[in-house]
Amino acid sequence: MIVLAAFLALFIGGAVGILGGGGSILTTPLLVYVLDFDAKQAITASLFVVAVTSFFGLISHARAGRVVWRTGLIFGGAGMVGAFLGGQVGSHLPGAVLLGAFSIMMGVTAVAMIRGRKQVKSEHHAGLPLFRIILDGLVVGLVTGLVGAGGGFLVVPALALLGGLPMPMAVATSLLVVAMKSTAGFAGYALTFGGGSFVALNPETEINWNFTLIVTAAAVAGALIGSRFVGKMHPDKRRKGFGWFVLIMAVFILSQQIGGALIDFAQGGTLQLVEVVVGLVAVVAFFTWLIRRPAKVEIADYDEPEIALQKE
Repeated sequence: MIVLAAFLALFIGGAVGILGGGGSILTTPLLVYVLDFDAKQAITASLFVVAVTSFFGLISHARAGRVVWRTGLIFGGAGMVGAFLGGQVGSHLPGAVLLGAFSIMMGVTAVAMIRGRKQVKSEHHAGLPLFRIILDGLVVGLVTGLVGAGGGFLVVPALALLGGLPMPMAVATSLLVVAMKSTAGFAGYALTFGGGSFVALNPETEINWNFTLIVTAAAVAGALIGSRFVGKMHPDKRRKGFGWFVLIMAVFILSQQIGGALIDFAQGGTLQLVEVVVGLVAVVAFFTWLIRRPAKVEIADYDEPEIALQKE
Protein backbone atom coordinates (compact mmCIF):
# COMPACT_ATOMS: atom_id res chain seq x y z
CA MET A 1 0.00 0.00 0.00
CA ILE A 2 2.78 2.43 0.82
CA VAL A 3 4.37 1.70 -2.58
CA LEU A 4 1.12 2.67 -4.30
CA ALA A 5 0.85 5.80 -2.15
CA ALA A 6 4.42 6.80 -3.02
CA PHE A 7 3.72 6.29 -6.72
CA LEU A 8 0.56 8.40 -6.54
CA ALA A 9 2.40 11.08 -4.57
CA LEU A 10 5.01 11.07 -7.33
CA PHE A 11 2.17 11.62 -9.81
CA ILE A 12 0.76 14.47 -7.71
CA GLY A 13 4.19 16.04 -7.52
CA GLY A 14 4.58 15.62 -11.27
CA ALA A 15 1.30 17.45 -11.79
CA VAL A 16 2.63 20.23 -9.57
CA GLY A 17 5.81 20.49 -11.60
CA ILE A 18 3.93 20.56 -14.90
CA LEU A 19 1.10 22.84 -13.81
CA GLY A 20 3.07 25.09 -11.49
CA GLY A 21 0.66 24.09 -8.71
CA GLY A 22 -2.60 22.32 -8.02
CA GLY A 23 -1.35 19.04 -6.62
CA SER A 24 -1.86 19.69 -2.93
CA ILE A 25 -5.61 19.51 -3.39
CA LEU A 26 -5.13 15.76 -4.06
CA THR A 27 -2.95 15.01 -1.04
CA THR A 28 -5.84 14.62 1.40
CA PRO A 29 -7.76 12.15 -0.85
CA LEU A 30 -4.56 10.14 -1.28
CA LEU A 31 -4.09 9.87 2.47
CA VAL A 32 -7.76 9.02 3.12
CA TYR A 33 -8.51 6.53 0.35
CA VAL A 34 -5.11 4.89 -0.16
CA LEU A 35 -3.35 5.04 3.20
CA ASP A 36 -6.57 4.82 5.24
CA PHE A 37 -5.98 7.96 7.31
CA ASP A 38 -9.14 9.30 8.89
CA ALA A 39 -10.24 12.79 7.80
CA LYS A 40 -8.56 14.71 10.61
CA GLN A 41 -5.30 12.80 10.32
CA ALA A 42 -5.29 13.29 6.54
CA ILE A 43 -5.85 17.04 6.80
CA THR A 44 -3.13 17.34 9.46
CA ALA A 45 -0.65 15.39 7.33
CA SER A 46 -1.66 17.31 4.19
CA LEU A 47 -0.92 20.62 5.90
CA PHE A 48 2.52 19.31 6.82
CA VAL A 49 3.18 18.24 3.21
CA VAL A 50 2.03 21.62 1.90
CA ALA A 51 4.20 23.52 4.39
CA VAL A 52 7.35 21.55 3.59
CA THR A 53 6.95 21.71 -0.18
CA SER A 54 6.08 25.40 -0.03
CA PHE A 55 9.30 26.20 1.81
CA PHE A 56 11.14 24.02 -0.69
CA GLY A 57 9.60 25.86 -3.64
CA LEU A 58 10.28 29.23 -2.04
CA ILE A 59 14.06 28.82 -2.25
CA SER A 60 14.45 29.37 -5.99
CA HIS A 61 12.10 32.35 -5.93
CA ALA A 62 13.98 33.95 -3.06
CA ARG A 63 17.30 33.49 -4.84
CA ALA A 64 15.83 35.14 -7.95
CA GLY A 65 14.61 38.10 -5.88
CA ARG A 66 10.92 37.60 -6.68
CA VAL A 67 9.68 37.37 -3.07
CA VAL A 68 8.30 40.59 -1.54
CA TRP A 69 9.06 39.78 2.08
CA ARG A 70 7.27 42.65 3.84
CA THR A 71 3.93 42.09 2.08
CA GLY A 72 4.27 38.32 2.37
CA LEU A 73 5.05 38.40 6.08
CA ILE A 74 2.10 40.72 6.82
CA PHE A 75 -0.34 38.61 4.81
CA GLY A 76 1.19 35.38 6.07
CA GLY A 77 1.13 36.54 9.70
CA ALA A 78 -2.60 37.24 9.48
CA GLY A 79 -3.07 33.95 7.65
CA MET A 80 -1.29 32.07 10.44
CA VAL A 81 -3.78 33.37 12.99
CA GLY A 82 -6.74 32.34 10.83
CA ALA A 83 -5.19 28.97 9.95
CA PHE A 84 -4.43 28.11 13.57
CA LEU A 85 -8.00 28.98 14.57
CA GLY A 86 -9.30 26.98 11.61
CA GLY A 87 -7.22 24.00 12.67
CA GLN A 88 -8.50 24.23 16.23
CA VAL A 89 -12.10 24.34 14.99
CA GLY A 90 -11.59 21.59 12.42
CA SER A 91 -10.04 19.24 14.96
CA HIS A 92 -13.36 19.24 16.83
CA LEU A 93 -15.65 18.74 13.80
CA PRO A 94 -16.86 15.37 12.48
CA GLY A 95 -14.68 13.89 9.77
CA ALA A 96 -17.60 13.67 7.32
CA VAL A 97 -18.20 17.42 7.64
CA LEU A 98 -14.52 18.16 7.00
CA LEU A 99 -14.37 15.94 3.91
CA GLY A 100 -17.60 17.46 2.63
CA ALA A 101 -16.15 20.96 3.02
CA PHE A 102 -12.91 19.79 1.43
CA SER A 103 -14.77 18.43 -1.61
CA ILE A 104 -16.48 21.80 -2.04
CA MET A 105 -13.06 23.49 -1.90
CA MET A 106 -11.85 21.05 -4.55
CA GLY A 107 -14.85 21.90 -6.73
CA VAL A 108 -14.17 25.62 -6.48
CA THR A 109 -10.50 25.08 -7.34
CA ALA A 110 -11.41 22.82 -10.27
CA VAL A 111 -13.85 25.35 -11.72
CA ALA A 112 -11.21 28.08 -11.42
CA MET A 113 -8.72 25.89 -13.31
CA ILE A 114 -11.18 24.83 -16.03
CA ARG A 115 -12.58 28.22 -16.89
CA GLY A 116 -9.43 30.09 -17.84
CA ARG A 117 -9.41 33.77 -17.02
CA LYS A 118 -8.11 37.11 -18.13
CA GLN A 119 -4.98 38.42 -16.51
CA VAL A 120 -5.20 40.09 -13.11
CA LYS A 121 -3.58 43.51 -13.11
CA SER A 122 -1.88 44.58 -9.93
CA GLU A 123 -3.14 47.72 -8.28
CA HIS A 124 -0.52 50.14 -7.03
CA HIS A 125 -1.23 51.80 -3.70
CA ALA A 126 0.40 54.76 -2.04
CA GLY A 127 0.69 52.49 0.99
CA LEU A 128 -0.35 48.95 1.78
CA PRO A 129 -4.05 48.65 2.73
CA LEU A 130 -3.13 46.87 5.96
CA PHE A 131 -6.68 46.35 7.22
CA ARG A 132 -7.81 44.68 3.99
CA ILE A 133 -4.65 42.58 3.76
CA ILE A 134 -5.00 41.39 7.35
CA LEU A 135 -8.73 40.68 6.94
CA ASP A 136 -8.16 38.77 3.72
CA GLY A 137 -5.28 36.87 5.30
CA LEU A 138 -7.42 35.88 8.26
CA VAL A 139 -10.26 34.60 6.04
CA VAL A 140 -8.02 32.67 3.64
CA GLY A 141 -6.04 31.31 6.57
CA LEU A 142 -9.23 30.13 8.24
CA VAL A 143 -10.18 28.18 5.11
CA THR A 144 -6.68 26.69 4.90
CA GLY A 145 -6.67 25.58 8.50
CA LEU A 146 -10.18 24.19 8.35
CA VAL A 147 -9.99 21.97 5.26
CA GLY A 148 -6.23 21.56 4.80
CA ALA A 149 -5.94 23.07 1.31
CA GLY A 150 -3.28 25.69 0.80
CA GLY A 151 -5.63 28.16 -0.88
CA GLY A 152 -2.96 29.51 -3.18
CA PHE A 153 -5.54 30.33 -5.84
CA LEU A 154 -7.00 32.81 -3.34
CA VAL A 155 -3.67 34.21 -2.17
CA VAL A 156 -2.26 35.11 -5.59
CA PRO A 157 -5.01 37.56 -6.65
CA ALA A 158 -5.11 39.04 -3.15
CA LEU A 159 -1.39 39.81 -3.32
CA ALA A 160 -1.81 41.30 -6.79
CA LEU A 161 -4.90 43.38 -6.02
CA LEU A 162 -4.29 44.35 -2.40
CA GLY A 163 -0.51 44.25 -2.29
CA GLY A 164 0.00 45.75 -5.73
CA LEU A 165 2.45 43.01 -6.74
CA PRO A 166 3.15 42.07 -10.37
CA MET A 167 1.96 38.52 -11.09
CA PRO A 168 5.40 36.81 -11.00
CA MET A 169 6.08 38.37 -7.59
CA ALA A 170 2.55 37.57 -6.39
CA VAL A 171 3.04 33.90 -7.30
CA ALA A 172 6.47 33.79 -5.63
CA THR A 173 5.31 35.61 -2.49
CA SER A 174 2.27 33.35 -2.22
CA LEU A 175 4.65 30.47 -1.49
CA LEU A 176 5.81 32.28 1.63
CA VAL A 177 2.24 33.05 2.66
CA VAL A 178 0.98 29.50 2.12
CA ALA A 179 3.99 27.98 3.87
CA MET A 180 3.35 30.16 6.93
CA LYS A 181 -0.37 29.49 7.18
CA SER A 182 -0.04 25.78 6.41
CA THR A 183 2.45 25.50 9.28
CA ALA A 184 0.00 27.28 11.58
CA GLY A 185 -2.89 25.13 10.37
CA PHE A 186 -0.83 22.02 11.07
CA ALA A 187 -0.16 23.28 14.60
CA GLY A 188 -3.87 24.04 15.03
CA TYR A 189 -4.78 20.45 14.25
CA ALA A 190 -1.84 18.82 16.02
CA LEU A 191 -2.05 20.67 19.34
CA THR A 192 -4.72 20.70 22.00
CA PHE A 193 -5.05 22.91 25.07
CA GLY A 194 -6.19 22.15 28.58
CA GLY A 195 -6.27 18.90 30.51
CA GLY A 196 -3.26 17.79 32.51
CA SER A 197 -0.89 20.12 30.67
CA PHE A 198 -1.49 23.46 29.04
CA VAL A 199 -0.39 22.28 25.57
CA ALA A 200 -0.35 18.68 24.36
CA LEU A 201 -0.47 16.71 21.14
CA ASN A 202 -4.01 16.02 19.99
CA PRO A 203 -4.46 12.22 19.95
CA GLU A 204 -7.26 12.51 17.37
CA THR A 205 -4.91 14.06 14.81
CA GLU A 206 -1.77 12.05 15.51
CA ILE A 207 -0.37 10.99 12.13
CA ASN A 208 1.78 8.16 10.84
CA TRP A 209 5.05 9.99 10.30
CA ASN A 210 6.65 7.23 8.24
CA PHE A 211 3.88 7.37 5.63
CA THR A 212 3.68 11.17 5.75
CA LEU A 213 7.41 11.66 5.16
CA ILE A 214 7.40 9.17 2.29
CA VAL A 215 4.49 10.99 0.63
CA THR A 216 6.24 14.34 1.13
CA ALA A 217 9.52 13.12 -0.37
CA ALA A 218 7.75 11.51 -3.34
CA ALA A 219 5.72 14.66 -4.02
CA VAL A 220 8.82 16.86 -3.99
CA ALA A 221 10.67 14.42 -6.28
CA GLY A 222 7.70 14.30 -8.67
CA ALA A 223 7.53 18.09 -8.78
CA LEU A 224 11.19 18.32 -9.71
CA ILE A 225 10.71 15.76 -12.48
CA GLY A 226 7.49 17.30 -13.75
CA SER A 227 8.99 20.77 -13.98
CA ARG A 228 11.30 19.47 -16.72
CA PHE A 229 8.31 18.70 -18.94
CA VAL A 230 6.43 21.94 -18.36
CA GLY A 231 7.37 23.39 -21.76
CA LYS A 232 6.16 20.33 -23.67
CA MET A 233 2.45 20.85 -22.97
CA HIS A 234 0.14 23.76 -23.76
CA PRO A 235 -0.57 25.58 -20.47
CA ASP A 236 -4.33 25.90 -21.08
CA LYS A 237 -4.74 22.23 -21.96
CA ARG A 238 -2.76 20.96 -18.99
CA ARG A 239 -4.57 23.30 -16.58
CA LYS A 240 -8.04 22.40 -17.86
CA GLY A 241 -7.27 18.69 -18.01
CA PHE A 242 -6.09 18.68 -14.41
CA GLY A 243 -9.08 20.81 -13.44
CA TRP A 244 -11.51 18.22 -14.78
CA PHE A 245 -9.63 15.50 -12.89
CA VAL A 246 -9.90 17.49 -9.65
CA LEU A 247 -13.62 18.07 -10.28
CA ILE A 248 -14.21 14.34 -10.73
CA MET A 249 -12.38 13.68 -7.48
CA ALA A 250 -14.47 16.33 -5.73
CA VAL A 251 -17.69 14.65 -6.91
CA PHE A 252 -16.37 11.26 -5.78
CA ILE A 253 -15.49 12.48 -2.28
CA LEU A 254 -18.79 14.34 -1.85
CA SER A 255 -20.74 11.28 -3.02
CA GLN A 256 -18.88 9.19 -0.44
CA GLN A 257 -20.00 11.55 2.31
CA ILE A 258 -23.63 12.23 1.37
CA GLY A 259 -24.45 9.57 -1.24
CA GLY A 260 -25.86 7.09 1.25
CA ALA A 261 -28.04 9.70 2.92
CA LEU A 262 -29.41 10.85 -0.46
CA ILE A 263 -30.24 7.29 -1.49
CA ASP A 264 -32.02 6.62 1.80
CA PHE A 265 -33.99 9.85 1.44
CA ALA A 266 -34.95 9.10 -2.20
CA GLN A 267 -36.27 5.69 -1.20
CA GLY A 268 -38.78 7.34 1.14
CA GLY A 269 -41.32 7.96 -1.63
CA THR A 270 -41.93 9.42 -5.07
CA LEU A 271 -41.84 13.01 -3.86
CA GLN A 272 -38.48 12.52 -2.13
CA LEU A 273 -37.09 10.85 -5.27
CA VAL A 274 -38.21 13.78 -7.43
CA GLU A 275 -36.65 16.24 -4.99
CA VAL A 276 -33.30 14.44 -5.12
CA VAL A 277 -33.31 14.25 -8.92
CA VAL A 278 -34.30 17.92 -9.29
CA GLY A 279 -31.62 18.93 -6.79
CA LEU A 280 -28.90 16.98 -8.61
CA VAL A 281 -29.95 18.41 -11.98
CA ALA A 282 -29.90 21.93 -10.50
CA VAL A 283 -26.37 21.42 -9.10
CA VAL A 284 -25.09 20.06 -12.42
CA ALA A 285 -26.74 22.93 -14.30
CA PHE A 286 -25.23 25.49 -11.95
CA PHE A 287 -21.68 24.18 -12.30
CA THR A 288 -22.12 23.88 -16.08
CA TRP A 289 -23.19 27.52 -16.23
CA LEU A 290 -20.35 28.55 -13.91
CA ILE A 291 -17.74 26.81 -16.05
CA ARG A 292 -19.10 28.13 -19.36
CA ARG A 293 -19.81 31.74 -18.37
CA PRO A 294 -17.29 34.38 -19.51
CA ALA A 295 -14.50 34.90 -16.99
CA LYS A 296 -13.54 38.31 -15.68
CA VAL A 297 -10.25 37.86 -13.86
CA GLU A 298 -7.20 35.68 -14.17
CA ILE A 299 -6.02 34.13 -10.94
CA ALA A 300 -2.97 32.76 -12.77
CA ASP A 301 -1.82 29.41 -14.07
CA TYR A 302 -0.78 28.60 -10.49
CA ASP A 303 -4.11 27.64 -8.97
CA GLU A 304 -2.41 26.06 -5.98
CA PRO A 305 1.00 27.71 -5.93
CA GLU A 306 1.76 26.63 -2.39
CA ILE A 307 3.70 23.69 -3.80
CA ALA A 308 4.81 25.22 -7.06
CA LEU A 309 8.45 24.42 -7.69
CA GLN A 310 9.15 27.13 -10.23
CA LYS A 311 11.93 26.63 -12.68
CA GLU A 312 14.41 29.41 -13.20
